[in-house]
Amino acid sequence: MRQQLRRRLRVLVGLILGIGTGLCALPLALVGWPARALVPGAPRRVRQVSARLVALDSRRLARFLNMEVADRCPPGRTLPYLTSRVGLAALSALVLASLLVSVLYGSLLVWGWVVFSPVATVPSGIGGAFLLFLTVQGVSGLAGFEVRLARRYLGPSEEETLRRRIAELSDSRAGVVEAISEERRRIERDLHDGVQQRLVALGMSISRAQRYPHRADELLNQARQEAAQALTELREVAWRVYPTVLDEAGLHAALETVAERSPLPVRLSYRLREAPSSAVGTVAYFVVCEAVTNAVKHSGAERVTIAVSERGDDAGGMAIRVTDDGRGGADPAGGGLLGLARRVAALDGHFEVDSPTGGPTVIAAELPCA
Repeated sequence: MRQQLRRRLRVLVGLILGIGTGLCALPLALVGWPARALVPGAPRRVRQVSARLVALDSRRLARFLNMEVADRCPPGRTLPYLTSRVGLAALSALVLASLLVSVLYGSLLVWGWVVFSPVATVPSGIGGAFLLFLTVQGVSGLAGFEVRLARRYLGPSEEETLRRRIAELSDSRAGVVEAISEERRRIERDLHDGVQQRLVALGMSISRAQRYPHRADELLNQARQEAAQALTELREVAWRVYPTVLDEAGLHAALETVAERSPLPVRLSYRLREAPSSAVGTVAYFVVCEAVTNAVKHSGAERVTIAVSERGDDAGGMAIRVTDDGRGGADPAGGGLLGLARRVAALDGHFEVDSPTGGPTVIAAELPCA
C-alpha cells in the first residue's frame, strides 16, 4: 500500500513537471513550424532547441514515469513531439485543477460541519469525493497517455532495443556463471571445514578404539557423536544447496522452515494468491535465506521481518522485503548479496539493498511472475 501511494505521488509530480515542459514547448511550437518553412537556416536552430527541451523532458519521463527513452532521438521527431506535449500539458493542468477542487470539496465532509449547515455540506462533500475518484482515474490515464506518446516519438528503435537486450543478457549470463562458481566455492569450504573434519575425527576415534580396547566403549561413543554431528552438518550443507521442501511443499513452506531454523525471532508475512514458478520460487527462497543468514551472522539484530507479496502494479510478479533491526552497514557488493543480485537479474528482476549505518537493513527484490 505504501509503495503504491509513493508510486502515485511520483507520477503526480511527473505530470506537474510535464505542465512546465509543455509551457516551454508552446512558443517553440508556435514559432518553430512557420520558421522552418519561411526563415533560411531556421530548421537547424529549431532542431537544436527542440533537442535540448526533449532531453530535459526525457529525464522527467525516466525519473517519474519509469519510461525508457532512446539514447538519441531522431531530429525529425523532436518538434512533433513537443507540439503534442502542448495539448497534453493543457489537459494535465485541467485535470490537476480538478484534483485540487475535488480535494477541497471532498474535505468538507471533515470540517464543513463547523462552518456550514449539513444541508450544504453533505451534497458538496459527496460530490467532491466523487470528483476526486474520477480525477485520480484521470491522472492514471494521463500518465499512460504520456508514456504512449513518448514511446511513439522518443522510444528506442527495434534495433536499439535488441542491442540493449543482448547486452543485458550477456551481463546477466556472466553474472550467473560467476554466482554459480562462488556457490561452488562456498559449498567446497563448508564440506572441507565442516563435514570433512568431522569424518576425520570419526575415523581417528574408531582407530583409537581398535588400538586401546580398554577404552573402546568411550571412544566408540565419541565416534557415534562425531557421526551424528557430521550427519547434521551434511544436512545443513544439502539444505543450503537446495531444500527438498521447496519442491515437495512449495515456497511458503520453505520460508516457514527458514523462519523456524533461524536463531533470531522471524516474522513471516506471505501474501501470494498463486504459487510462483519453480525458477522464481528458487530465487525468492535464496534471497530470503541469504538475507536472514546475513542478519544472524553480521547485523547484531534482535528480530527479522520477511514480507512476500504480489507487486502493486500491472506488471505482476512478486515483491520480497526482508528487514532486520541490526546495526546496518551491509555491503551490496559483498559476495553473498552480489550473488543474489545476479540471480535476480537473470530473471529480469530488480534487487536493492538499503542498509544505512545504525540500521535498519532492508533487502528488497522484485521478481516477474514467470
